[in-house]
Amino acid sequence: MKTFITNLTDIAKSPLSILTLIAVVILIIVFIKIKKVKLTTKILVQVALAVALSTILSFIKFYHFPQGGSINLASMVPILVMAIIYGPEIGFLTGFVYGIVDLILGPYILNPIQVLFDYPLPYMALGLAGYFKNNKTFAVIVAMAGRFIFHFISGVVFFGSFAPDGMSPIIYSAVTNALLIVPNGLICLIVIYLIPIDRLKKI
Repeated sequence: MKTFITNLTDIAKSPLSILTLIAVVILIIVFIKIKKVKLTTKILVQVALAVALSTILSFIKFYHFPQGGSINLASMVPILVMAIIYGPEIGFLTGFVYGIVDLILGPYILNPIQVLFDYPLPYMALGLAGYFKNNKTFAVIVAMAGRFIFHFISGVVFFGSFAPDGMSPIIYSAVTNALLIVPNGLICLIVIYLIPIDRLKKI
């Protein structure tokens, strides 16, 4: 409980980051309204369940990298499933909410742009899977590639100084994030094929 309160205190120290996140929430709501997506009680409950399940799975780690991030038990699958079942808009919403939860559980704040590129945006990118719901392999690849791009940009711009002497921040960020994204993507792809998504659509 003390850690949770400490994390919230750390986030509160960056009011501009909070305002930036609120602005993103407004943009998501406007986008959903424009697309005329109905946020029913059923969908909202499933979004909450997907976020909760993703959070639980993220704690089941196979390997934790010293610089942050981990290879875990398919924590992105619930978000991908929401995108595949309900479309990209709901996938974006689910990813955003998960990104906020991830921020609260382990905030690392340098500035508002870094917060966006490390938390909500990478997970919102998983919603791209919804555009390719008829091809699960391509859906997962595109979604994880979208996540990689945001983490890669953050790595180059904000964490390039961590690169070993003589190594380009671009190479450092690419390798570091590939070691994180590729194994997680493969695990997610395997699990996606084991899940009876067509049955879930009928629930």
